[in-house]
This record gives sequence, structure tokens and C-alpha cells, in this order.
Amino acid sequence: MSINQLTKPISVFRNKNLFIGGNDTVELVNKYGTPLYVIDELTLREVCKEYKNSFKSLSQVRLTYASKALSTLATSKIIADEGFGFDVVSAGELKTLYHAGIDMSTVTFNGNNKTESEIEYALDLGIGRFSVDNFNEAKLLNDIALKKNCIAKILLRVTPGIECHTHEYIMTGQIDSKFGFDLSQLESAVSLILSDYNNLSIMGLHAHIGSQIFEKQCYKDELLILTRELKFLNNKFNLSLNELNIGGGLGVKYTDSDEPPSISEFADVISETLDSLECKDLILYIEPGRSLVSTAGVTLYRIGSSKTVPQCRKYIAIDGGMADNPRPSMYKAKYIAEICNDTTGREDELVTIAGRFCESGDILIENINLPSPMSGDILCVYNTGAYNYSMASNYNKVAKPAMVLVNNSQSDIIVNRESLDDLISLERIPDRLKK
Repeated sequence: MSINQLTKPISVFRNKNLFIGGNDTVELVNKYGTPLYVIDELTLREVCKEYKNSFKSLSQVRLTYASKALSTLATSKIIADEGFGFDVVSAGELKTLYHAGIDMSTVTFNGNNKTESEIEYALDLGIGRFSVDNFNEAKLLNDIALKKNCIAKILLRVTPGIECHTHEYIMTGQIDSKFGFDLSQLESAVSLILSDYNNLSIMGLHAHIGSQIFEKQCYKDELLILTRELKFLNNKFNLSLNELNIGGGLGVKYTDSDEPPSISEFADVISETLDSLECKDLILYIEPGRSLVSTAGVTLYRIGSSKTVPQCRKYIAIDGGMADNPRPSMYKAKYIAEICNDTTGREDELVTIAGRFCESGDILIENINLPSPMSGDILCVYNTGAYNYSMASNYNKVAKPAMVLVNNSQSDIIVNRESLDDLISLERIPDRLKK
């Protein structure tokens, strides 16, 4: 079974406690505290290898990781070691890659409103590609490249008009989207760049069609549309554009009811479509994000108070919630979880896992059966490697959790837990208020 079709990383129960990466999760929280993000290195490396093996017959494919899913120095280093390039959407992600020692020529800078300082930073670092999202950005990038006396290699991001059956907030390929050029604008954009923007070099097209995608057909449709547009542009302007970036978005199995395609099934669709198109000279970039890191991550919490609402439900409160995992509040995302420590002799109980934050909507998991949870128990929530740490906040002025990397019975801090001093380190009281 493909790793993206698993709800959990490689883990076992031993001596009645949950072990991940050879580490007792109860000992991890005793050592590092809670909430705690845990990344299983073996699972992360295995999914990277699965992607490479699934696409190994396609020499024209370049695998690049969508950093927005999880961007840390350590995970970036692991993913690069496994042969991936990177897609970034901010100067912060760029800086992370640079300080992780990543080859910046493997990086594509994506996003719909890059700032002048971000563009300058990216050019100074020598990144491989800019994904140009709109007319304003094309002019800005050309002006900055002109000042720096360099040529920026670009892909033009387009909205191919494809809607996948996913949450509306994470659908990016439909016609009505804030991202990219509409297909009807593409010819004008290329004409303008060729005539007026001498410091931009068009290499091809870029598109994303969404996230947490369970349909294979939409990738075939995307490839058909993009190759058609590429051929039209080449014929119209006598060009030889040969690069397509089709994004990522392959879904993962958060709950038992989720049925995403396997990574190899995804690769088969790409391979079959490329064969039918006879695009031998095409270079194809694929950008997995969630499906690369999600399953490798879990979050550990300590259970605190509980509340029973008569004839309604029982709430179990944890010491984290929507600030370290906003996805249930934003997307109504669903997760599975289990208690890590010994629960011998307890009967299952239907409970709702509530967060500690001052919002009624701070509910992590509704209606889950757990062995009668008790204060002090450690709860493991699975599949939190993607879009948990990267979307975390300091809501209610709560410090962000630490993150540890586990492998072969070793554990290492890769993100320090924020302190109370960290929370106010950037704040100042003006002198006029000190009187």
C-alpha cells in the first residue's frame, strides 16, 4: 500500500505504549513537553523514495517539494538528500532552503503577490525559476532583473479551468481564482513579455488544480490543456517552450473513509497521458507537498479537563488545538487519534476532543471512540505533518510547540518550543507611554 494511503506513520505499540521511530511517545512528551510535533524520518524518506521509484521510468519528470506544507531546516535537508527540488512562496521559505544548504537552482518561486524585496532576494540567491502569476508581477520582475543586469527564467502560471472535488478554499485551478493568468490572457501576456520585457526568459507554463485531490482524471485533463496551450504558443510566436509544472495536490488518507489514489497510480496517469501526447522533449515538474510529509507527522497532546453535557456529548480538552492545528476550524478537516499510554481495562467511550483556545469552534475531533480518556493521558493525532506547523499561530498568546525528528530510537529537536520571552521579544513600548 502507498504511504499516502496510510493513516499513520510506521509505528507500533510496545509495552502498552505507542512507539514511533523507535521512541516511546510517552517518554518523548516527558522529555520535550506538549503539544509536540513529531516527524518520523523513516516514513518521510520512504515516501520520497516511493515518489522517485514511481516516476523512475519518466526521465523527463522533475520532482519538487511544495515547501508551504512544512518548511524547516531539517526536513528540507532530508527532502533534498532524497533528490527533490523545491517550490517556495515566500522569502522565509527561501531563507530556510538557503540555510539548509539547498541548491537554489532547483527552486521555483511561486505566489500571486511577491514583494519587491522578495524578488530581489530570490534573484540574489540565483533561484531556478519564477512562476509569474500576473501582468503586474511580470513588469516588476523585469524591472528588478534589469537593475541587477540578469535574466530571470520564468514559467507563466495559468488557471486551466479545472475544478476538483475538494474543499472550495483549496481549489486553485478553476476559472474564478486569485491565482494565475486566465487562458484567454495567455497570448497577450506572452506577446507583451517578448516585445517589452527583455530580462525575462519564458521557459513554459505552470498550473495548480487544487489540494487533497482524490481524482486521477483531473491530472490528465490538466496535462491535455497545458500541452495544447504550449503548442499553440510555440506555433504562434515561433518558440520552443518545453517546460510544464502541473503542481501537486495528491490526497492523503486522514481517516478510514478517505480513498486517495496511490502514488504509483498517480504516476501511471501521468505516464499514460504523456505517451498519448508524444511529448518527448517536454520537461515536467511535479510538486507534491501534503502527500510527501503529512503521514510522517503526528502531534502529541496531554489531556486535561473534561465536561459532560447531559444527553449531548462528553468533551475532552487537550493542551493544544486550533493554534497548532487550524485545519479543522478552517476546512472542517477530520483526523484519527489514539491514546499513547497504557489504557488496560478501560472501556471505549464516545467523546469529542476540544482545544484549549477561546473559540467555540476549537474542536479538533468530533465523536471519536477512545478508551475512557483520563486527565494526564497522552493523545496522538495522526497525519499532522502537513499544514499544521506551517499554519500555526500564537492565538491567545500561546507559544508554538516544539518539533522533534525521530529515527532508529533517536530523537532530536528540529524546532525549539517558543518561550514566553519569545512571545514578547519583538514588542516595544514607546517612550511616550512610559511617563
